[in-house]
Amino acid sequence: MNQAAFPKLLSSQIAFDIARAILDGFDKHYRLFRQTSQQAKRYFETAQWQAAQQAAIARIDYYDRRVQECVQALEDEYDDEELSDDVWRETKLHFIGLLSGHKQPELAETFFNSVCCKILHRGYYHNDFIFVRPVVSTEYIDADELLPTFRVYYPHQDGLKVTLQRIVTNFQLQRPFADLDRDIELVRQRLALIFGPEPLEPDA
Repeated sequence: MNQAAFPKLLSSQIAFDIARAILDGFDKHYRLFRQTSQQAKRYFETAQWQAAQQAAIARIDYYDRRVQECVQALEDEYDDEELSDDVWRETKLHFIGLLSGHKQPELAETFFNSVCCKILHRGYYHNDFIFVRPVVSTEYIDADELLPTFRVYYPHQDGLKVTLQRIVTNFQLQRPFADLDRDIELVRQRLALIFGPEPLEPDA
């Protein structure tokens, strides 16, 4: 960031309001996306295939729709004359401040960039106005949820059959399989046809 242009005092109410609006837009997107993702599990358990397909299609558009909603709201609220370079610089700094304690700061930064790049001229795509690198580390964020955010599987180490069984059981589905071993074997055979047996078998 250009140090000469770096504001010594964050004094723009417009900049804060824009930052708050963008973060609210991201939080809405994340909330809706999680809700529909959680519904996907219930649809599978209850064999509602059509509803699952419609939800999957809807999820594809969620991000772009939330970005466009946010852009439209900002364009309706503010005139171009109000959105000076100084305002945009402060907007980014206010946004960084609002991310303190946020659980998805890097995703929020990406959303911020998406909104800004639809409003700003291409010449403003640099570190003064958008996030070129993450500024908030996610490494030490405390999680409220006891369940892990993601799991790692090692089919080459554990074997494909064991890995596939672990993947399925980790979903904790409330609907029993008629023959899980049979289904796992069918998937294993299909993957072996595509990738070959060697990369997915454990070391000898």
